Amino acid sequence: MMLPAALRPDGALKLVIFDCDGVLIDSEGPSCRMIARSLREHGRTISDEDAVHRFAGHALTALKHEIEQAEGITLPADWPAQMQRNLVSLMRNEAETIEGAPAMLRGVAALGLPYRIGSNSSVQEMEAKFGRTGLDALIVPTCIHSARDMGCPKPDPAVYLAAAQAQGVPPGECIVLEDTETGARAARSAGMGCVLLRSAELPAPSWPGLLRIAHLDEFVPLLRRIMASQQGDANGNG
Repeated sequence: MMLPAALRPDGALKLVIFDCDGVLIDSEGPSCRMIARSLREHGRTISDEDAVHRFAGHALTALKHEIEQAEGITLPADWPAQMQRNLVSLMRNEAETIEGAPAMLRGVAALGLPYRIGSNSSVQEMEAKFGRTGLDALIVPTCIHSARDMGCPKPDPAVYLAAAQAQGVPPGECIVLEDTETGARAARSAGMGCVLLRSAELPAPSWPGLLRIAHLDEFVPLLRRIMASQQGDANGNG
């Protein structure tokens, strides 16, 4: 498998696409705890900690089916819509940034790289999160893309392909920053490079085109090295 052009010295990095939850916004904990409370109301015994482990990064519609199969229960048909409404309200009051996110966004912009957001969250939910945390000052509304609103949640690559198309950049010249394997698979299917944000103590998948960092502070230096290698190759110094 050939490396995406965004990662190759003879290629070009032209667009960064960020996942939202777990990368920019620390919302997985609150949202999964909300889901755990809902399941306890339906008679299931599940701790907040188990909910975070089981449900983080999952789209609500798919999650309903997964929970029903695993728990042997039937949730209301409008359960995903209920959870979505509750999430928007929750994020307006509880969303916080991942440590280092604002500085990282400014650092990416300083490199001259455009960036977009591609998330399983709805646009309405992301706007609530960004408004609550102040990231709306760094993220243009027209650069927000929702796999939920498109009806194609990750690991479907559609949201990432839509972000690349909107920017007018070939998928292979994009790098995605993700924190879940579901999102990383979406990036891989899109033919994009991917950087996985994950603690060094935790296991992670491995394939050509997948890099890894443990903290957001590492992301901009990584991009800088990639761009320097590409510039060196363009100048015949690679």
